[in-house]
Amino acid sequence: MSANANNTDARRVVITGMGWVTPLGVDIDETWARLIKGESGVGPVTRFNAASFSTNFAAQSPDVRIEDELPRPEAHAHAGLNTRFALVAAMRAWKQAGLGDPDRAEINRNRFGMYLGSGEGALDHDNFFATSLASWNSETGASDPVAWARAAYKHMDARREIEQEPNMCLAHICEAFGAAGPAYNCMTACAASTQAIGEATEVLRRGDADMMFAGGAHSMIHPLGMTGFIRLTAMSSRSDEPHTAARPFDATRDGFVMGEGAGMLLLETLEHARARGATPLAEIAGYGSSADAFRITDIQPEGVGAQAAMREALHEAGIDPERPDAQGRPPVQYISAHGTGTKENDSIETKAVKAVFAQQAPRIPFSSVKSMIGHLIQAAGAVELITCVQAIRTGVAPPTMNLHHPDSACDLDYVPNAARDMRAAGGVDVCLSNSFGFGGQNDTIIVKRFAD
Repeated sequence: MSANANNTDARRVVITGMGWVTPLGVDIDETWARLIKGESGVGPVTRFNAASFSTNFAAQSPDVRIEDELPRPEAHAHAGLNTRFALVAAMRAWKQAGLGDPDRAEINRNRFGMYLGSGEGALDHDNFFATSLASWNSETGASDPVAWARAAYKHMDARREIEQEPNMCLAHICEAFGAAGPAYNCMTACAASTQAIGEATEVLRRGDADMMFAGGAHSMIHPLGMTGFIRLTAMSSRSDEPHTAARPFDATRDGFVMGEGAGMLLLETLEHARARGATPLAEIAGYGSSADAFRITDIQPEGVGAQAAMREALHEAGIDPERPDAQGRPPVQYISAHGTGTKENDSIETKAVKAVFAQQAPRIPFSSVKSMIGHLIQAAGAVELITCVQAIRTGVAPPTMNLHHPDSACDLDYVPNAARDMRAAGGVDVCLSNSFGFGGQNDTIIVKRFAD
């Protein structure tokens, strides 16, 4: 543990840089403006021919060119799509934090670490399928392993194969920015990047690093990724009107819309940020994590795991969820919902929020940006936490779009169909962001306005 671990400022963790790649864009302010307008990033799948799929639409992020962002792009020429998303998001966060050229930044590299919730890279589908077909023996009705190996040697590329590994995103970013400190990657499904940010905060608080990149990246808009969720009947099948298919909390919701992208935040101890003259954008005030310990494919019906994660984060932030703040506002002024648009998630998340905040729950704006950008899977939590920081910075809560048919099981204030300007009511000082993962992982982060 560092000598400064007991210093009050060293225990405070602030956000000094943010970057994202989303289906609505890459620039923070321009993308935020589109979210506030309620624009949709959902459309037909173009990454592969999905014409025969029952869900043939998704929220695709724009192609990004690492050559336009990184000082040494040749080192990452073979990076997979999710890694390219993450590299661009990380570089944007780095620049916003005022750190200049990554190769020349005057920081202690051994105390600069990284915690990602990064998913697996996409399979090299064309060559994998070609190899599998070439090895098929129609007479025996089985694959010939020797023929498979010969075809693989012919068709497959070792560099593309290794980029499928979930650790490669972490490896590329560490190399690009010279992060030689603690390095972790988790794959806790849709909760992953929220967990990554929360755990990175704990690394900083206990004195094991001064700076951490934290966030996530993922793309499952490929044949196997889409097929898996279609077979689980978890995705919307409204192919006739894909731009309105994501309907969190609406009575007509029929599943989520697949998205992709990355969200990266640069976290620092307040002590370190002050020493280099950085301007904090917000402060991480609390983190909570739990497991449903119930079923792999179902959420605990009362949302007890979600309640536990929220209560833990609120306790760590010193917030009583049932009492108004000093200005008479609800204790949290905005909740970024996990809000996937599945029947179970939305009603159970609503139930959990009501259990935690009691009489304050109906007073809290509670929206899902997945209605516009889809579900970014392991990148979702980081991107949604950035929307919380933007809500604090601007005083505006983003909307839940496509919410036209009230559901009696979803009876809170979901900011339906239009953003809400909250500046006249005192603005937004405290936000809560929820992420709940397939398998029962629950993670919550409290972020607040920075104040000395």
